Amino acid sequence: MATRHTFCRICEASCGLTAEVADGRVVSLAPTKEHIGTHGFACMKGLNQHRMYDSPDRLRHPLKRVGKEWQRIGWPQALAEIGSKVRELQAVSRDATAMYVGTAAGFSILHPIFAQGFMQGLGSRNIFSSATQDCANRFASATQMYGFPLTQPFVDLDHVECLVVVGTNPSVSKWTFLQVAHPNQRIKEIVARGGKAVFVDPRLTESARLGSGHLFIRPGTDVYFFLSFLHEVFAQQGVDAVRSAPHMRGLEEVRALVQDWTPERTAAVTTIAAADLRQLVRDYLQANGAAIVTGTGIGQGPHGTLAHWLAEVINAVSGNLDRQGGLLVGRGIFDFAAFCKKNGVFGEQQTSRVGGFRQVNGCYPGGILADEILTPGKDQVRALFVSGGNPLLTMANSGRLREALQQLELLVVTDIYQNETASHAHYVLPATSPLQRPDLPFVFPLFLGMQSLPYLAATEALVAPEEEQWDESTIYTELATACGIGLFGSRIAQTILRLAMGVNRIFGREVNRGIPQTLIMDLILRLSGSDRFRELLRFANGKPREGARADDYLGLRVVTDDGLVHLAPAPFIERARQLDADFAAEQVSLGRSELRLISKRVHSTHNSWTQNIAELTGKSGHSNYLYMHPQDAEARGLGENAVADISTSIATIRLPVKLLPELMPGSVAIPHGWGHQNARGLAVASALAGANVNLLFADGPAHVEPLSGMSHLTGVPVQVRPATGEVDAASWSGISNVGWAPVPTLLV
Repeated sequence: MATRHTFCRICEASCGLTAEVADGRVVSLAPTKEHIGTHGFACMKGLNQHRMYDSPDRLRHPLKRVGKEWQRIGWPQALAEIGSKVRELQAVSRDATAMYVGTAAGFSILHPIFAQGFMQGLGSRNIFSSATQDCANRFASATQMYGFPLTQPFVDLDHVECLVVVGTNPSVSKWTFLQVAHPNQRIKEIVARGGKAVFVDPRLTESARLGSGHLFIRPGTDVYFFLSFLHEVFAQQGVDAVRSAPHMRGLEEVRALVQDWTPERTAAVTTIAAADLRQLVRDYLQANGAAIVTGTGIGQGPHGTLAHWLAEVINAVSGNLDRQGGLLVGRGIFDFAAFCKKNGVFGEQQTSRVGGFRQVNGCYPGGILADEILTPGKDQVRALFVSGGNPLLTMANSGRLREALQQLELLVVTDIYQNETASHAHYVLPATSPLQRPDLPFVFPLFLGMQSLPYLAATEALVAPEEEQWDESTIYTELATACGIGLFGSRIAQTILRLAMGVNRIFGREVNRGIPQTLIMDLILRLSGSDRFRELLRFANGKPREGARADDYLGLRVVTDDGLVHLAPAPFIERARQLDADFAAEQVSLGRSELRLISKRVHSTHNSWTQNIAELTGKSGHSNYLYMHPQDAEARGLGENAVADISTSIATIRLPVKLLPELMPGSVAIPHGWGHQNARGLAVASALAGANVNLLFADGPAHVEPLSGMSHLTGVPVQVRPATGEVDAASWSGISNVGWAPVPTLLV
């Protein structure tokens, strides 16, 4: 038995882990108590991830679909056949080949770099990502305000006196765009030192129970809350002229925009009383350091980009941007924003063939992927590479996306499992797990310094790949060769990488014997003037580094063309001026007693990744649920564990009911990431009950938020009724210990 140190790569927290390794397997994971960044914290998902990677379901060989059957093939055959088809399609249109990059890709430093390099070599603009399901609103706002999509100011948790949290639940989801361990402890610390932590959410969340206050808000109305909040900042004379005048532009435009959005006007729609909103603004302005932070709860709403932008404007004009106790802008191992600005990275914003959507952070909306596949034309998407994601489960209107995927001439999925998307692929390529590869922290802490407790870290691979598993950097280098292109559009780079890979296969010490990953990561570190990779490995508990500090951004590192923060981007102002019609529709909807659906996370699962770990899903009741306020359930003849049909104009799903008094009446909640019954390679997850909530949501250009390409996945009106009709036993995977009848997960 050997003890090894590593860090988790499931979410932003990147918790330090201590692994016990025996016979080439990780047999246990525990929090590293001495880790300087995470202080002995780790969640149950991270501590059980080795069970997911050791599953008998792990992909170990390339697979090819022949008719309805799957055949094991070797890498040479897979690469040759994929390359031949891509070259055929490239002769028609470079944009005929597309890529979807999932969240899992983002938590490896090299995976997204090489995936992007492959598409750059193909010359295709058609890259889609999971960001338009959860965070592209933040990228769009940052691009317009700060000149760079990845400039994401974060709260100074050590000094903040008034924290307003809207649409996120750190207790369960950790922190958004900030590496923070012990989220519960950090909230308690704010309150213990006399500060305020107020949560604005349709549910009294686990985080809100730890804070100093909570305000219920009607789902989908966040933008009106922020309009009135900003109105009150001006009304209460809370603008910091010393900071805003020399470093920002557009102050008068936003003042004029919010002039008529009084708290009285928005109170009925948001359900937040005018007096409560005014007091919240007063507390925010009187604090010696305050911050508004937002999460996916607003980003997935109907006006998620405008809502986040307004929150950023409030933080800026009140003097809390680049301030101790407010929001800071981190420094990575080098000035990444300046580097990208100088070299034109993210600078070119092309428009999509369908809908004319501009790229955000280099990607198009996932909500138009099906249209790009199904709409005929010269640049119609006919081949799709999926890397580190499962769009068939995670994207809106996944029923329609399934039809689109079946029309593709080539679908290649790189993953550790044969998930739902891979079950429709022509080729499935087996990737390594995080524990099978060396790594550095992902882009946000490493290049952008988004850390509450700043440190550097590195990890070696803990165990070797099994059989024919390859890391993604090797996969995309070999695919580029097979397709006759150079990674990053450079034949020279391709030749160098191939030579390096050949040398590594003969002499390398790395377990993968493919791309020499540690060599590339060492080069990144050395070019930035940082420690070498091997030196960082000596710091098992992380190496301290200088963190973000106040007065280190405004006037110094803003990369807009004029060096100023742009408070009033023209596209945002124009869209915000059109909100009167939407607001009128909200007022009309108040009389309809409709239910609005929001998402709900649970401690034991993470997106669609972890349902195949029996030790986790067994604790979740073997299903997701429809959570309802008792008042709403009673009005519809439903009780605890009753079975309900949940419908939109797109689809109907069927789920058991759980009563949740912490929900505000008129809101219902369903956890996402469930409904794996149609996955060929997820033995545990496919045997669970539960339904994919994303079946309910609309896709297509008319249903994509135009400023950022975000899909509308929360605040959606739904109809709920007791389940009716015949049950097709073949369409569900049931359980026997919950007390409700077996039900299908999708009714057509």
